Amino acid sequence: MNICMFTNTYPPHVGGVARSVSTFAADLHRQGHRVMVVAPTFPETRDQEGAAVRVVRVPAIQNFNGSDFSVRVAMPFLLTQAIDDFAPDIIHSHHPFLLGDAALRTAKYRHLPLFFTHHTLYERYTHYVPLDSPTLKRFVIHLSTEYSNLCTRIIAPSCSIAELIAQRGVTRPIDVIPTGIDTRFFAAGDGKGFRQRYGLPEDSLVVGHVGRLALEKNLAFLTRAVALFLRQDPAARFLVAGKGPGEQEIRDICQEHGVADRLVMVGILQGDDLSGAYRAMDIFVFSSQSETQGMVLAEALAAGNAVVALDGPGVREVVRDNDNGRLLPADGSYGEFAGAIRQLAEDATFRQNCRARAGRVAELFARERCVAKLIDAYRVALALPPERLGREDDAEQPWENLLTRIETEWDLLAEKASALFDSLDEEEEKIVRNDKCGMRDENGGS
Repeated sequence: MNICMFTNTYPPHVGGVARSVSTFAADLHRQGHRVMVVAPTFPETRDQEGAAVRVVRVPAIQNFNGSDFSVRVAMPFLLTQAIDDFAPDIIHSHHPFLLGDAALRTAKYRHLPLFFTHHTLYERYTHYVPLDSPTLKRFVIHLSTEYSNLCTRIIAPSCSIAELIAQRGVTRPIDVIPTGIDTRFFAAGDGKGFRQRYGLPEDSLVVGHVGRLALEKNLAFLTRAVALFLRQDPAARFLVAGKGPGEQEIRDICQEHGVADRLVMVGILQGDDLSGAYRAMDIFVFSSQSETQGMVLAEALAAGNAVVALDGPGVREVVRDNDNGRLLPADGSYGEFAGAIRQLAEDATFRQNCRARAGRVAELFARERCVAKLIDAYRVALALPPERLGREDDAEQPWENLLTRIETEWDLLAEKASALFDSLDEEEEKIVRNDKCGMRDENGGS
């Protein structure tokens, strides 16, 4: 198969979606398929000529609104020749907007199956957009739902997300396929060498976290809980790998609690440094509520870590309470979280049992298993009758092509208009309910 993927984030950008796309692209190539990735340019982009996975870059605005994301510049027809030369069988979109629009156009114009992976709870990221509001959050929820229903099949990274998007109105077939991880690579990390390089005492207990350090990751809660534990265990250390706008807040909270001297921040890690960092940890901690798949949780388990996490989408499929760690309620307190860390720290037998069971769960996320599921989903879509994808006998006629283009542009416009009207309708319904409940005075004030 020839698979063309469209994504708004891709290496060298560091993040879950970029890693997911690059992982699946590489694994599909290993299985004998051709892959082309369409992605924005990023600073210091250095794609290798002749690489197994072809990457087509489009111009983009860097560091959108203070984030580390790139936003592509619309340039119609820039991709046409590259896509024609590649001759895709499958179009796979990883976002419902920006290059997601280009993916939909490409699939519709060429009458090809369109997949969409619902990587993100987009309402948790609206703080990167000016005029963030509850209405905007509802808009992006409706937008991703309307986009999903224009696709052939949907990929959900976890059962939690599959259930959520179905509740939100996605009616297309949904396949649950997490991004795979290299379990053997993380199990073989050099934790002892990593501790030596970064001055972590061999006999100290290391609590660790890996990820993008951003507001939506709930890092203030995580840091306060870990700091509370560190105050109770003077020998313990807090190891944080990653970069992002939340980095200074982590430092400030640790300073506030008097444990800044035991915070070790090592920035972005890759390759052996990353596997070594996981193996250097004793307990992995995680409190994000914005995940669709806890990829770093699976990596931590593969490295043999016990985990403490807050319950949430994409997390509950990985962390099993009192089995491979502690899974606390989503509204758990700092004290409860710190107490769960302390339980694992003080009960060596419990911690070792959790670590022993960690690998068994991690194997469910092995790369070979996950890419096989994706290939099966592609084959199901390719087996659809031609009329289901608009491939009628006269589809090559100029008039039919023009009608397809008009229909596609109408679908894109209708998708966004419907999402906007639905979000505004919900706001209007809220106002009406408040009026009925007597929550507004006669002059319209509240």
